Amino acid sequence: MNIGIDIEEVKRFVKYIKNKKHLERVFAKEEISYSLAKKNAAQCLASRFAAKEAVWKALSAKNKKLAITDISVRNAKDGKPQVYIKNKKCEKIDVSLAHTDKYVAAVAIVS
Repeated sequence: MNIGIDIEEVKRFVKYIKNKKHLERVFAKEEISYSLAKKNAAQCLASRFAAKEAVWKALSAKNKKLAITDISVRNAKDGKPQVYIKNKKCEKIDVSLAHTDKYVAAVAIVS
């Protein structure tokens, strides 16, 4: 079992909302459209990024060639975040997100 964790400051992502090229370098199309449709888009983007970082940290010992852009986070119908690697759902990776107005955190566990 491997664990990864990340914390991000929400205000860092406010400037990215207006920079589509930066968003496309870091996030999948589904992540961008989902996040930008939310009232709290910066918080949503920050949460997705923290989850991607946590997953990357948990997997980096096993896969040195994995890029942050290979990882995406989508919500299941019940709202639970799910991890996809290169567009394939990963059942062996659980991720949990938490947030305040100023910070977001994510933990990833790879079983």
